[in-house]
Amino acid sequence: MPRAGWVKPQDDQRLSDHVALGVLTSTFPPWLVDEVVEATGRTEQRSRLLPARLVVYYVMGLALFSQSSYEEVMRNLVEGLSWQSGWEKQWRMPSKSAIFQARARLGAEPLRALFERGCVPLATQSTPGAYYRDWKLVAFDGTTLDVPDTPDNDAVFGRPGASRGTSAFPQARLVAFAECGTHAMTGAAIGPYSDSELTLTRQLLEHLGPGMLCLADRGFAGHPLLAAAAATGADLLWRAKSNAVLPVLERFDDGSFRSEIVATTDKRTRKQVLSVRVVEYTLEDPGRPGRAERYRLVTTILDPQAAPAEELAALYAQRWEIETALGELKTHQRGPKVVLRSKTADGVLQEIYGHLCTHYAIRALMSQAADNHDIDPDRISFTRSLRAARRSTRQGLGTTTTNLAAVLGDTLTEILHELLPVRRLRSAARVVKRKMSNYGVKRPQHRNWPQPALRSAAAIEVLTPP
Repeated sequence: MPRAGWVKPQDDQRLSDHVALGVLTSTFPPWLVDEVVEATGRTEQRSRLLPARLVVYYVMGLALFSQSSYEEVMRNLVEGLSWQSGWEKQWRMPSKSAIFQARARLGAEPLRALFERGCVPLATQSTPGAYYRDWKLVAFDGTTLDVPDTPDNDAVFGRPGASRGTSAFPQARLVAFAECGTHAMTGAAIGPYSDSELTLTRQLLEHLGPGMLCLADRGFAGHPLLAAAAATGADLLWRAKSNAVLPVLERFDDGSFRSEIVATTDKRTRKQVLSVRVVEYTLEDPGRPGRAERYRLVTTILDPQAAPAEELAALYAQRWEIETALGELKTHQRGPKVVLRSKTADGVLQEIYGHLCTHYAIRALMSQAADNHDIDPDRISFTRSLRAARRSTRQGLGTTTTNLAAVLGDTLTEILHELLPVRRLRSAARVVKRKMSNYGVKRPQHRNWPQPALRSAAAIEVLTPP
């Protein structure tokens, strides 16, 4: 039966023109998808069952329904539309082969362009936790994603070593740039496992600028990257490595001191010297056994009055917000220890950008809800918002603005129905518990294992006892 208020489409319209992504369509509207498809030269030359716009939404649907099969994801996108009441020809479910071919025709570029155009900053001065004084808090961090064990993925992405040979799956490396207050990832660089996080981070420096305070772990704090990031006009607060040479040049009343970082290849001529301020501190807390280590932070904010040492030390904990954002994408959205679907390298890139776009759309929904009610985005549950977004795709919203606006309000009310409590103090031991398997490790020679030629009944040979 048609939905209330449904307008019968014109004769030249197709069901595929009305497939969208539920409430997440408000972040990536059809006109934006059409523009990036056209800009990347992926517009179809003839009418197809799976046009480019539908495939873009479908790739994001794969990220939204990461535990569902290819055909089930497609059903989730189209089952709510009343195509029987308006379209002359019944839309048939495409085969898996047709879906694979449509994804291959689309490629990764439209999803990458959609991420770069559609994922814009969300935080404002009024967003709780998004700013420190006049600086917007942003952060870099990296992670890896397991991809299917195919020759193409292995050749392009490579795999890390292991205690027994190499790892089970090739891995793609991802470095993300995100706002600490909203968890919105607005920049990403993807490469093979052999690419270091420092190499990929250089591709993201264009996202930095004046008025930002960038946080990063000690793995990033080398002179070349520090100097390049400081040259963007942004201020930095990065943790230094324990073996970093940081001479005391001037002491300040707040306990910090002025120092400098010299490029490794420039110890004599000293033409590549970056002036920094160093904050050293420990965490003296009886509730943190064995964690009384010394922390050293380097910052480009040289004036102690502008940012006192104690405030910077407390602020560094905000770096964990990007860790939480990556955890949302990898654990809740994708699923824990789930291997991506795509058998080709281009499909892997397409799928990763689909995951990034979907995560951003959910975070934009949460940010809108938090702004409307003046609450901290940390109080809104990501998993509740994820489930609400999944349900909205089955409601047959299509691309109509009226239906989308009505359901969007209901969805925002739903995700605000029960807020998370204020974060409690918590700590955990850095240990893992794994059960070793009695089976051997799967090797390349096991991939083409001999296959049976006969059914069991035909292969049985009864033995006569001697």
